[in-house]
Amino acid sequence: MRENLHRFFRAARGAGVRISPSESIDAMRAVSEIGFADREVLRDTFLLTLAKNTDDKRALGECFDLFFKPPEITAPPAQNNDNEPGESGESSETQEGQAPSGGAASAPSPGLSPMAQMLLSQDQNGIAAAIANASSAAGLSEIRFFTQRGIFSSRILNELGISQLRDDLDALNASNPAEAERLAAAVEALRENVRDTVSQALLLYGREESENLRNDILRNAPMSQLDQRQIQQMRVLIRQIARRLRERYSKPRKRQRRGHLDVRRTIRRNAAWGGVPFLTTWKRRHRDKPKIIAICDVSGSVARVSDFFLLLIYSLHEVVSDVRSFAFSSHLIEVSDILENEDADKAMKEIMTQVGFGSSDYGKSFEDFEKLALSAVTPQTTVIVLGDARTNNLDPRADILKRVSERCKRLVWLNPEGRMVWGWGDSEMPRYATFCSVVRQCATAKQLERAITDIVAAYQ
Repeated sequence: MRENLHRFFRAARGAGVRISPSESIDAMRAVSEIGFADREVLRDTFLLTLAKNTDDKRALGECFDLFFKPPEITAPPAQNNDNEPGESGESSETQEGQAPSGGAASAPSPGLSPMAQMLLSQDQNGIAAAIANASSAAGLSEIRFFTQRGIFSSRILNELGISQLRDDLDALNASNPAEAERLAAAVEALRENVRDTVSQALLLYGREESENLRNDILRNAPMSQLDQRQIQQMRVLIRQIARRLRERYSKPRKRQRRGHLDVRRTIRRNAAWGGVPFLTTWKRRHRDKPKIIAICDVSGSVARVSDFFLLLIYSLHEVVSDVRSFAFSSHLIEVSDILENEDADKAMKEIMTQVGFGSSDYGKSFEDFEKLALSAVTPQTTVIVLGDARTNNLDPRADILKRVSERCKRLVWLNPEGRMVWGWGDSEMPRYATFCSVVRQCATAKQLERAITDIVAAYQ
């Protein structure tokens, strides 16, 4: 039971359900009380002890149904023409582990291996148990990639004694060709059952590795060159990045206020009690209250990456307490209230409806920012500009960016274009870069995550 539960927990983690060691212990204790007899009760027990939200319940339920699905043993085609095809007598008898009707199947030739006799008698329960034991012996739960299906199928067949079955076939071909034909069909059905078992295990245990491989490819792919299917996958990946930012940097406020234990001063303060720490002393490191202003280009030239930029800005509002966000194409508007009051999808749709897909005018947008928020830029403020710096040959108003740089703590520019094209055509990136503290290329999700992480980590 313990080994089965460990495999189920591993499969559930691969399906995206986060299960801590303490939660797995609680689930095992609950299962020890209710047992495995009632699958519906067992399923509800896992949902109650392991699932934390609706997505977890859905993923855990699908994983449970797949993991505890009874094996479907494919029977070889009937060789007796006296029986009508699809007749129910064969299936009803084989479900009880008995041989089907027919004189040849009821009495296999003596001297055959136990596996050959089991196949000829069509003992489906015995075959299922043998495949399960062989799968465990072959380490099937270690399968990770689809390219390993042939390897594990061969291992399981070897555990089942496929070489002995070949010898049995050779012997029967010489003495009893009709029975040899039946055994050959049964062996082929056995191979099919093993292939199905391996495919089911790949769905259970290979999902995490396959998803990680796909995500690694996406993380390093240029966001502006994704097709429609990859864009949907990238949105999921960006949401995962945003969730990691929240989990890593949203620290409990109480710990931040209290600080860290000052061991040296605590021991000195409690010297009168023999060093027993009745009174504790905490050391605090002064940190400036973080202020971030994000300015995001959502014009047509960056339309393919603007959604991802907005998702990351959305996550900043959940990590840092003081964030003001602006979006622009031909003009600039503040979108802080939209990002704070709407969910991510609705917020992005509303922002793009109001100001997205236009022709970019950095000069006019910087003028709008100067009127709206330049007075809010202080020496504690980090200003982040996300855009390609392509001004359509209009006045870039770099003088405004210079004034912003002089007032803020850091001015960070994240550009989705490659460095080789900066300064070509209508790109004003070299001129803007003069006034920036940090300039980074963010053409991929990996580069974008690293840049945003460095910005947020500076305030922790």
